[in-house]
Amino acid sequence: MASKVHVKKGDTVLVITGKDAGKKGKVLTVIPSQKRVIVEGVNIIKRHTKPTQKMPQGGIVEKEAAISSSNVMLFCSKCNNPTRIARKILSDGKKVRYCKKCGEVLDK
Repeated sequence: MASKVHVKKGDTVLVITGKDAGKKGKVLTVIPSQKRVIVEGVNIIKRHTKPTQKMPQGGIVEKEAAISSSNVMLFCSKCNNPTRIARKILSDGKKVRYCKKCGEVLDK
């Protein structure tokens, strides 16, 4: 059974702990079953790859690895701060996430 994660693909987040603390990035992938996210430019690892048809020369490839979703906070572009989120139902019945600090709706 998949667990809920507080961020979605495409959200801008701030890493709050670990070796990349303070870095901002866009969420590339969410893995709800493991409660992990992959953030652009964060937790870079070096992967030694064998030559393949796609990559004939092989070599060392740098790529992002997953980090725990508890180590990131959603970043509000309006108040320019990391924030916790809350949910509310709009008058048209649509459920949205909003910034707890400034009240800005985060879902497009």
